[in-house]
Formats: sequence, C-alpha cells, structure tokens
Amino acid sequence: MKRFTSIDFTRGLVMVIMALDHVREFMHKTSMTHDPTNLETTTTVLFLTRWVTHLCAPAFVFLAGTSAYISMRRKNNLHESRKFLLTRGIWLLVLEFAVINFALWFDIHYRFLILEVIGAIGLSFIVLSFLLRLPSRIIGIIGIILIIIQNLVHGIPVPSDPVAAFMFSVLIQPGLTQLTQDHSFYTAYPLISWLGIMLAGFSFGEAFNHDIERRKKIFFRSGLAVLSAFFIIRALNIFGDPSAWSLQKNWVFTILSFLNVSKYPPSLLFTFLFAGITMLLLSFSENYKSRLTGMISVYGRVPLFYFIIHLYIIHAGMFVVLFIQGFGMKDFVFGAFRNGRPETGGGTGIAVVYILWIGLVLILYPICKWFGEYKAAHPGKKLLRFL
Repeated sequence: MKRFTSIDFTRGLVMVIMALDHVREFMHKTSMTHDPTNLETTTTVLFLTRWVTHLCAPAFVFLAGTSAYISMRRKNNLHESRKFLLTRGIWLLVLEFAVINFALWFDIHYRFLILEVIGAIGLSFIVLSFLLRLPSRIIGIIGIILIIIQNLVHGIPVPSDPVAAFMFSVLIQPGLTQLTQDHSFYTAYPLISWLGIMLAGFSFGEAFNHDIERRKKIFFRSGLAVLSAFFIIRALNIFGDPSAWSLQKNWVFTILSFLNVSKYPPSLLFTFLFAGITMLLLSFSENYKSRLTGMISVYGRVPLFYFIIHLYIIHAGMFVVLFIQGFGMKDFVFGAFRNGRPETGGGTGIAVVYILWIGLVLILYPICKWFGEYKAAHPGKKLLRFL
C-alpha cells in the first residue's frame, strides 16, 4: 500500500514533540504545581516547551481524519470503511481506558479515568463512520461548523443534573464526574471540538487525490490562509479565544501572550494556529527528502504503538529518577491527578528534561523501525492494523 511521506513525516514530528511534553509532565520539578503557560509564573523556555507541544493533539486528530479519507478511497467500499472506523473507534476507547490510563497513573484500582486524545479520536471515528455516505466536502463543512459552535458555547454554565453535567463534559467542556466515592472520570478532550477537527481533516484528504506539486500548493496556500486568519482575528482581540492577549512586562512576553491560546477545550484561534502549522508542515515535506525526514517518518508510520510504549517508558523512568533522588515507595502518591510523584517534590530541571527527551526519542527509533517493518511484512495480521 502506497504511503504518503508528508503524512508520515508530519505525524512523526508531532510524535517526537509530544514526547517532550510528556517528559516535562512526568519529570519537571514544577509540573505538578505550576502551569507553564501562566505568564505570571513561567519562564520563556518553559512556556515555549509547553506551547510547541500544543501542535500535537490537533495535528494528530486532523491527520487521523485525513488518513481515514485516504483509507476509504483505497477500499472503495462504504460498508468495509464504516466497519473499520467503527471497530477502530471502539478499540481506541478500550486502549484509552484500559492501557493508556494505566500508563498515566500506574493505579491498578483505576480510581481515576481520563478521556484524552486517543479516546477523543476513538469517539470521532465512531461518529465519522455514520457520516461516510455524505460527500467529503459536506463532512468538512460540518467539521468547521462544530469548531465554530465550540467557540460560541464557551462559558455556558454546567447543568446541575449529574447526568446532564456528565454529557456536557463529554461533548462540550472539560469536567470532572464523581462516579463513586473512590472513582472519578475527567473529560480533558470533549468530543464536539475534536470531532470538528477530525472532520475538517477528513475533507482535507481530498488534496491527496492530486499529484505532488498540486497538493503541495494546496497545503501551502491553505496553511497560509488559515494562519493569516489567526493573526488577523487574534490582533483584533475581540473573539476567537476566551483569553485575550495583552501587553506584558517586555516584548517577548507580549508575543507569548499573543500566542497563548486555549487548548481545553480548543478555541477557534487555537485550531486555526495549529491546523495552519500542520498544513505548512505537509507542504514542506511533500517532496523534501533527507536522512532526518526519513528517520522522523519512522515514528509517524507507527503512531499508536509509539504513543503507548513511550508513556510506559517515561513513567517508569520517573520512578528511576525519584529513587536516585532518595525517595522510596512510601513517598509515592497515587489517585486523582496523581501519578506517583511525592507530595514533597522531586523532579528535574528543564535542561535535564530535554536530555531525557532526546534519549527517549533515540531509544524508541530502533523499536519503532522494527515494528514498522514487521507490520509492513505481515499485512494479513489484522491486529497489526489497529496499532
């Protein structure tokens, strides 16, 4: 099956960047107590370390939609495509709550469940499976409408009814639901906005019906148009994001304020900014080949496999660091929003975070290369299609 280098590279780059954010979350000494995008307490390096990783979720979801379109065109069978998306969506939800949630918290009692990007993609696949009869451009329009709706409903009060509040959090706005006295559920990635991004990505997949030069121009012009819209709307400072930008203590922090758009849930400007960057990355990588792009593409060919194992490696590595720092089993704290980090601190500085991140990416390269080659050599193994 023909692969598109631009998708593999862009998705691979996203996976590499994503690992930086997760190393920071598990390892950095202030990750449990300080928001790296809070301009009153952050540093430029810490802000940018977090900000650049904002690209990951929207690019991952957008390209999941694009890949779904390409897969549908190749199958040329509506029933088979719908079945695949429905099955994959359910499988991703199982992985989210059974495998990925454990990787995040290392809690065998599963006292805290969180719906994040993999679960949001799973839910979006399920919805998309029922929309496949529609023309792709109509699906794209629905996606854009959902993105706009998410921006319009920001600030709506949470319903008082527990069931309605739960559905509100799953669909519209992040929220915590207490399931039992000891078990809770948190929606970090509400469906409406992320489904909108996926449906837009699905429609964008039409560009891959053209030759390289034509689609490169489409990617570049689309990315430039979306980013231009971002800068114009953001400059007006009237709508598009719940957090307005403002003049800060110096010009660097003023720029950071301008770029500091909201991810939870993704605002209109957040979506514009990072969707535009994703399109430019696709344009850049369409016919540009080098040893580095080839290496990065290795990660992009096995994104789910990479996603799962890198979380387990990082979390296990966190305990190694804590043991080295003198902490013991009695110091580890688990539960809601707690991954084992001691109440009394622990963690590393930002420089060590970067060193650990680079080491992690290098360790994962041969593993992902082997798995990608094994997967390509065994197309008949159905389970491999879901990893």
